[in-house]
Amino acid sequence: MPYFGAAMSRNQRIGLIAAALAVAVIAFVIASSGGDDEGEQAAQTTPAETEARATETEPAETQPTETEPAPPPKPKVTRIQIRGGQVAGGAKEIEATTGETVRILVAADVADEIHLHGYDITENAAPGRPARFLFKAKLEGVFEMESHVAEDAGRDPLVARLLVEPS
Repeated sequence: MPYFGAAMSRNQRIGLIAAALAVAVIAFVIASSGGDDEGEQAAQTTPAETEARATETEPAETQPTETEPAPPPKPKVTRIQIRGGQVAGGAKEIEATTGETVRILVAADVADEIHLHGYDITENAAPGRPARFLFKAKLEGVFEMESHVAEDAGRDPLVARLLVEPS
């Protein structure tokens, strides 16, 4: 039996490798499609048809219905700025009802410790790092938010008053 390896030219070997590579690529493409009718159909549709089909089959849970109430709005954020040890614009009045989520953001130009009495929540503020208060209003009444730095310096510590009324 003759040995053909030595008689094959360089161009013939390159052609054989190219043919094998082409067969491998074609086999990969066929295997990747997996005979999925949905995939074949999607490949044949235009972007406009795809968009139209998506709106027709949009799941019901993304559209509010009469039996499902709309999600509650995000709680508003009360923003307070402390500059030079003073609350810009004076102490804030914050109103909430029991059960409501309260969000307060206190920015300060120097490091400070902010304390919400009654709820006994203390957060630290620093330049570029505001104190963030996020809690559910469970206690009714009037609660003072104070700056411990201002209090320690003998200044008026009042930052805000939180008034929580019954819902």
